[in-house]
Amino acid sequence: MSNEVAIGKVNIGGGNPVAIQSMLGISAEDLEGNISQAKALQQAGCEILRVAVPDLNAVKLIPAIKNEVSIPLVADIHFDYKIALECAAAGADKIRINPGNIGEKDKIRQVARICQRKGIPIRIGVNSGSVEKNILQKYGAPTPEALVESGIYHVRLLEEFDFDKIVLSIKSSHVPTMIKAYRLADQELPYPLHLGVTEAGTARMGLIKSAIGIGSLLADGIGDTIRVSLTDSPLEEIKAAKDILKSLGLRREGIEIISCPTCGRTKIDLISLAKQVEDRLENCSKPLRVAVMGCAVNGPGEAREADIGIAGGDGCALLFEKGEIVGKYREEEIIDVLIKRIEEM
Repeated sequence: MSNEVAIGKVNIGGGNPVAIQSMLGISAEDLEGNISQAKALQQAGCEILRVAVPDLNAVKLIPAIKNEVSIPLVADIHFDYKIALECAAAGADKIRINPGNIGEKDKIRQVARICQRKGIPIRIGVNSGSVEKNILQKYGAPTPEALVESGIYHVRLLEEFDFDKIVLSIKSSHVPTMIKAYRLADQELPYPLHLGVTEAGTARMGLIKSAIGIGSLLADGIGDTIRVSLTDSPLEEIKAAKDILKSLGLRREGIEIISCPTCGRTKIDLISLAKQVEDRLENCSKPLRVAVMGCAVNGPGEAREADIGIAGGDGCALLFEKGEIVGKYREEEIIDVLIKRIEEM
């Protein structure tokens, strides 16, 4: 089990629930746009939020966003230690840096000192493009071993200054590399791990890569906070993260849809029904497993572990709960019946 680290009011590691993260995708110059997106992400279920702070002028994002949302805010900083110092002073709940690219040890010491004084953790972010040249020469490529060695190097820099409020990410766009790197890091270091597949791609491929990479590690008990990186709206990242956690039994909030593939026995427009059910229950927070099955003969039995569900017939549909049929309805009315019953549950 990893060490516990407090990020604002959210604790990760130490057996705490896996926290969902995302990152604002609005230009740093657009203050109102960042605030608006931050609010939307909090509403969608984001629990830790990161914002890029590319220069000193962008530090104003930190207090402005924190005044509008209650979730912890992480300042993402590269190269300039002064930006890290200013973000810490401005109220950032976590600083994301690579200590090795901040510069001389005195600059790292200053960042560690202000974070220590304010109780702000530091996330070390290592990825395939940030591995030090000497480590790359040693391994010949950004291998899992190279990524972990880079991560350990950065960790030791902070430990030199008695700083241990550390979170570590070791990301790669190559899923097998990412999985192996995190497994190695889990063996070598006691700090909480932030899981993610970097540059995962568009919504379709990015979700597949993230589900495999993040899901494989979480299934083995590795990982304390996750970010699903998609070339899409960050709101889609939150949905995907929730679904990954729900599929592993790590979250029960919200609806989990169970639906079967169509076959020759299907006598109902199953694809349309399943999509309608998913859309209408998107914002339902009840921890229910809802089945949408295509066959009225086998459906209730196959989905008996669902809390409630529907199964199609020939122009009709059955409503069932815990595998027991409780009603028979016309196909065109079954979704309204299902939603009404869920609202009553």
